[in-house]
Amino acid sequence: TESERYPVLYMHDGQNIFEPISSIGSVAWEVDKTITRLVEAKKIPSVIVVGVWNSDIRWREYMPQKAYEAAGFEKRRGAVIERAGGEPISDAYLRFLVQEVKPFVDANYPTLPDQRDTFVMGSSMGGLISLYAISQYPDVFHGAGCVSTHWSAGRDELVDEMAKMLPDHKSHKLYFDYGTVGLDAEYEPFQLRMDRHLRKAGYDEQNSITRKFEGADHNEAAWRARVEIPLEFLLGS
Repeated sequence: TESERYPVLYMHDGQNIFEPISSIGSVAWEVDKTITRLVEAKKIPSVIVVGVWNSDIRWREYMPQKAYEAAGFEKRRGAVIERAGGEPISDAYLRFLVQEVKPFVDANYPTLPDQRDTFVMGSSMGGLISLYAISQYPDVFHGAGCVSTHWSAGRDELVDEMAKMLPDHKSHKLYFDYGTVGLDAEYEPFQLRMDRHLRKAGYDEQNSITRKFEGADHNEAAWRARVEIPLEFLLGS
């Protein structure tokens, strides 16, 4: 109906989420098809998905900047600069998302603009920036889907710095997962470390879940196969 308004999910690496033609390896998450199925099954409400395309400085835009700048991260900085091709600029990327993209979307589409109905999700480095987004803007985002989160970018030091800035468990939902093949094979010890931090911060199964997917690789096909799980956890009642 004309007066109906919808929650919004902001997704990083936007070229990979809808159409194979724009996606890495010509395989997309096809998140729209999964959402349609979940809506028809009455598992989630209809939702507007905003795919923000990545750029050729993706690592610099997605690496959590305040974690990188923290004193405890010092010995990892060189490796990050080498991999990213420069210092992280994720604070600027998040300002763009929150101060430019979101106001544009809210002005032009029938959104529910409040925190309760605003979500963020991504995979790999996109998982890191999703957690960073909800940590830096806890009054903008209600839930974050951190899929195959690329903890290897800063290892234990990154986990520990990110844990220091977790949003309040009473008003947020966090989803994490990892596979066991390819890059994902590295993630389990780091994710288990983050899970311990989450419990200490007051998170329980109501507001944070972590899922392990045996045999799942680090690619769009794997994420497509399980995206209904974070969608249902974050958007379901």
